[in-house]
Amino acid sequence: MPILRKFARPMLASVFVSSGIGHLKSPEHVAPAAESIAVHLAVRVPGLPEDPADLVRLNAAVQVGAGLLLATGRLPRVAALALAGSLVPTTLAGHRWWQEKDPEQRAAQRTHFLKNVSLLGGLLIAAADTHGKPSLAYRARHTAHDAGRATRRQAHDSAKAVREASESVRGRLPVG
Repeated sequence: MPILRKFARPMLASVFVSSGIGHLKSPEHVAPAAESIAVHLAVRVPGLPEDPADLVRLNAAVQVGAGLLLATGRLPRVAALALAGSLVPTTLAGHRWWQEKDPEQRAAQRTHFLKNVSLLGGLLIAAADTHGKPSLAYRARHTAHDAGRATRRQAHDSAKAVREASESVRGRLPVG
């Protein structure tokens, strides 16, 4: 499985790095499509730019950065989540196939939309991939369980030692 990850992650990341670089160089090509989403996001998320071209650049920077992290295996789960987060507004802004009137354009946009949905699925799988190791939540639960068991065992051993000491002291005291 490690060899699979070594090849699959860069393959998954390649589309994000490539398109991210393209959008960083010339955001004006996709800025008009991003305008409808940019206004809604800027209102709901403080600190985001309202200018569609700036938002496209920011999204592209996230895609390049997270794509490189995923491709190199550095923070792959975080990188996959960041890419998934950047893909949703990109897909909703850029591939509104349901609004297309021309049947050919509609089919092309639907294909791009479904391709992005498929990429999103792959990113969610990558985000959940724990390299065959148990998840952090699983390890925390089991650590807590093991600690509780050790504590109960220690309490039992301590109570037994107290009983034995008490019996020993009782045996040494004069009866009277």
